Amino acid sequence: MRREHFTLDVSNVDWVETDGEPRKPSVSIDFTGPETLLRERLTAPDGDVLDASETDVALRLQEPLDEDAAGVVSVTDRITGDFVLELNEDASNVLKFIRAARNYGEVATEDEGRYKVSITFDGEEFVTYDKRTFLVYDDQGDLLRQHSLIPSGVEL
Repeated sequence: MRREHFTLDVSNVDWVETDGEPRKPSVSIDFTGPETLLRERLTAPDGDVLDASETDVALRLQEPLDEDAAGVVSVTDRITGDFVLELNEDASNVLKFIRAARNYGEVATEDEGRYKVSITFDGEEFVTYDKRTFLVYDDQGDLLRQHSLIPSGVEL
């Protein structure tokens, strides 16, 4: 699968900058390539689609963090550590999304996800996850805790 087969679209993030009514941030990842491989990666050995607790979402910076830094957004299988998908994205866009998710978490219930991820094939929804964690790593592979979305009580 090629990174250029993926497009990422976010919603419900602008309210943070305008002090608007908090809304759960959402990201839609659309895949336009051959879907067989991605379907396989999103499916556990028992044949069920991976659920939210079996996946991790992260941003890995490709250069030192600044306004124009590039990064790679990834969804991984938490059990195997295998990449499910990767796509290129500007770090500033992802950090804005994480900021919105962090602020949404201040008004959300403890059991509620901080953001929503939908993965679609050519616009057709395949899976949606409510997530609470979004990890950010620098270009050396070190976790940037201050930029990551890590719920209280979670140890890494």
